Amino acid sequence: MEKRKVIEHTGLLVLSLLAGEDMYGYQMIVELARRSDRTFDMREGTLYPILHGLEKDGAVEAYMQESPTGRTRKYYHLTKKGAERLRAEETAWQTYAGAVNAVLRFDVGFSPA
Repeated sequence: MEKRKVIEHTGLLVLSLLAGEDMYGYQMIVELARRSDRTFDMREGTLYPILHGLEKDGAVEAYMQESPTGRTRKYYHLTKKGAERLRAEETAWQTYAGAVNAVLRFDVGFSPA
């Protein structure tokens, strides 16, 4: 399957990452690529507007913290509102994915043209 150039549902993916632990931006990019076997290769120019929007909506909060290497980084934390949004978006995604899978499995009398 060809990799998609535009990642849909990026908010859902970012919220899901933050449900496990607080992360800084580059850490999210690396972890998303790792978990998806590089299917989702998000760039900073895509991630940061999403994070700023989630922060504006109250789904995430940002704070500065020194990393183990001594560098100060901006970390993002999932809020209660963000966890609720994650559950709602995950439910919607599961419904959508289930419907797509139902159509793909429907094979009554299929004959290629």
